[in-house]
Amino acid sequence: MKGKPKRVDIAAIEQAVQRILQAIGENPQREGLRSTPARVAKMYEEMFSGMFDDPRKHLHVGFTERYDEMVVVRDIQFHSMCEHHLLPFMGRAHIAYLPKGKVAGVSKLARVVESCARRPQLQERLTTQIADLIMGELDAKGVGVILEATHTCMTIRGVRKPGSIVVTSAMRGLFKSNLATRTEAINLLTGGRSLIG
Repeated sequence: MKGKPKRVDIAAIEQAVQRILQAIGENPQREGLRSTPARVAKMYEEMFSGMFDDPRKHLHVGFTERYDEMVVVRDIQFHSMCEHHLLPFMGRAHIAYLPKGKVAGVSKLARVVESCARRPQLQERLTTQIADLIMGELDAKGVGVILEATHTCMTIRGVRKPGSIVVTSAMRGLFKSNLATRTEAINLLTGGRSLIG
């Protein structure tokens, strides 16, 4: 059985894009489209780079620290690709965790978001993946993740509702079982503002 490829197949993507252009009635050899298959292939290589990256590696570099209060990082920008239509969705991730003797560099949390986002995704899955990774790799007492995103598959096609925001959350450990801790986490994650309305 063949192992997982280490990168996208650029040539296969170029051929597929050329066929799509032909299928919609375009001429792939037209001056404006001649380089489009190569450009799309390079874009997909970038957009799907998370397929070849293990996000756990970003959390292996932790620090032993006797800090047992909440750590919060808000407004981590991300871009992903909806697996249903291969159209982008983008937004902000907000992460909080309660350490249990181990903290991660804050940039590592952003790298986890980036790694998980750069693959065909669903926002719901992306939210839970980030929460589960941080909970497991840092052995945290609690983790909370909130994602806010705009989905182009909803704003430029279908119902065409620009300005709509999808909000998802995942709570783990004490953030799920302890109402006071959960409330504090949500207030810190949202900066006290309502995410809806």
